[in-house]
Amino acid sequence: RTEIIEYREAMSSAPNDSKSSQPEAKMEELKLSSGYTMPILGLGTWKSKPGKVEQAVKYAISECGYRHIDCAAIYGNEVEVGNALKDCMENKGIKREELFITSKVWNLYHAKEEVLPACKKTLKDLGLTYLDLYLIHWPMGFTLIDGNYKLNKIHYTETWAAMEELVKSGLVRSIGISNFNIEQVDDIMKMAKIAPSINQIESNPYIAQTELISHCEKHGIKITAYSPLGSQDNPARQERWPVLLKDKAVVALAKKYGKTPAHICLRYHIERKVSVIPKSVTPSRIAANIDVFNFKLTAEDMKDLEKTEFFRSCCPPKEIEWKGEKIFIPRDLCHPYFPFEECLEKFKDIRAEYQDERGWAPEK
Repeated sequence: RTEIIEYREAMSSAPNDSKSSQPEAKMEELKLSSGYTMPILGLGTWKSKPGKVEQAVKYAISECGYRHIDCAAIYGNEVEVGNALKDCMENKGIKREELFITSKVWNLYHAKEEVLPACKKTLKDLGLTYLDLYLIHWPMGFTLIDGNYKLNKIHYTETWAAMEELVKSGLVRSIGISNFNIEQVDDIMKMAKIAPSINQIESNPYIAQTELISHCEKHGIKITAYSPLGSQDNPARQERWPVLLKDKAVVALAKKYGKTPAHICLRYHIERKVSVIPKSVTPSRIAANIDVFNFKLTAEDMKDLEKTEFFRSCCPPKEIEWKGEKIFIPRDLCHPYFPFEECLEKFKDIRAEYQDERGWAPEK
């Protein structure tokens, strides 16, 4: 099941000629602190299955006008993405400089000597000589021992220093972070010779992240939002959580503008000057997702979308035995660099005492 879900009820009252009556508009861009520009909307490739992602990327670039593709080594599909990029550049008349390609260094490669090989592997898989943007995927580092993840206490500032060397070598144009909280952003800014261009975070109307976004903006760090539509297909999702694309405010605005609920959620980010990377491998939905530049949301619309709920879908749960009861906690809660403050506060007593089987617990 893909992330984009269309709800017919949201479109039932839309005029048939709504799209044709709206002005054409070009892709908007964000100016990064590195001096480069990034298309504000891109195609995400997380959980895009092998055998499908290549065709999806080809279609997005050659048929729909996408130029921003978001990748990561851990997604396991960069070779296929690379095949698509090669086809577009060799057979579709697309120039490399027209594209903006993002990837991320995975948590197993946070040591300073591991970052360069990881980047070179990604470049090889993608068939590129440079990346437009390379991110530290998470502030948490791991070590793989006998096939199992164990705590790695390498601090993300060490990783950042190695990321800066990638820029100096010409392998990467802009560097950034992902899933970093305010304190962790400040840690990077205190030592950085090259400031992060991007912090990629989970964000949608149910998890607005206003404080974090504002803090990053003060440092000149732009934001990319993943899971912008609520990540309905995320395995960590709980049944009690509301469905963003069925939210009354979202559906009402979709009817108002003759758009889908997905369009409203994507435009929500664009109005905030936040980059957004919806994912899909379905041609009709890939095409639909980029059709968000011919209307705008008002300040009142934006206010209607702001919610108080905080449903973080990127935080997989883990069941533990705690004081005679079985409860769910975030899987990586006990990692010293676990970034999500609301979880740290909610489970602070558990985090202070619990030692899980991977040896993850804060130092006393």
